[in-house]
This record gives sequence, C-alpha cells and structure tokens, in this order.
Amino acid sequence: MSDPVILESILTCPKCGHVKTETMPTDACQWFYECDACSVVLQPKPGDCCVFCSYGSVACPPIQLSPEGRCCGH
Repeated sequence: MSDPVILESILTCPKCGHVKTETMPTDACQWFYECDACSVVLQPKPGDCCVFCSYGSVACPPIQLSPEGRCCGH
C-alpha cells in the first residue's frame, strides 16, 4: 500500500526567508508564486517542475505519485 499524498508544503522565499504553508494543486504544477512578504515572484529552479519542488518542504503531488519521480514531461 502506498503512502498518502501530502497536500501541504511549507514554502520558503529565497529572497526574504518568509515561510508560509500552502496547499498544493493535485492535478498540475504551479510555475509561479508571489511571496506575501516581499512580492518577489518565484519560479521553479532549472530541472524542477514547480515552485513546490524548488522551494517547498514537500514535492508536488504529481511527483509524489509518480513511480519515477517525474511529472510535466520532466
């Protein structure tokens, strides 16, 4: 039996260090996220599929569900 998908991730802004818990979408990658504290717009790091995989405490649901750890054509 597989582990349940984790839907919440703690995002940390690389510019100001602001931390916020967010609920991740289950059916898509999130390519942009605006920090509530400094308004910088985060984008995935090269090789990552979404901001949660780059700046979150938990990989996005599509990655969690993939046996290969891949999604969005990566």
